[in-house]
Amino acid sequence: QVQLVEPGGGLVQAGGSLRLSCAASGRTFSGHAMGWFRQAPGRGREFVAAINWSGYSTSYADAVKGRFTISRDNAKSTLYLQMNSLKPEDTAVYYCASRSTQNMGVMGYDYWGQGTQVTVSS
Repeated sequence: QVQLVEPGGGLVQAGGSLRLSCAASGRTFSGHAMGWFRQAPGRGREFVAAINWSGYSTSYADAVKGRFTISRDNAKSTLYLQMNSLKPEDTAVYYCASRSTQNMGVMGYDYWGQGTQVTVSS
């Protein structure tokens, strides 16, 4: 059974940084693209960033481009999201997800983590 576990998250002041991680198990990590999504109160889940199986290709939502960096360590079966220059509007529950294919995309994710809260104070 595939499991995605996201420790981390927390409270940070605007302008600060935070790194999220997502530990995967249950299937070959390097065989699948991965992504990060978020859901703010009263809003739907939205795409944040994606990375292909090797880590050489990445994609970002316009709202986070230039501030967030997605990366992966296939040897450790772990996905990361480095978040810099955080803004109050980045406050949300962040989810990691595993895609059914090696190539990255906005849709087509079949396994999800439980989510971790990120709160950015002004």
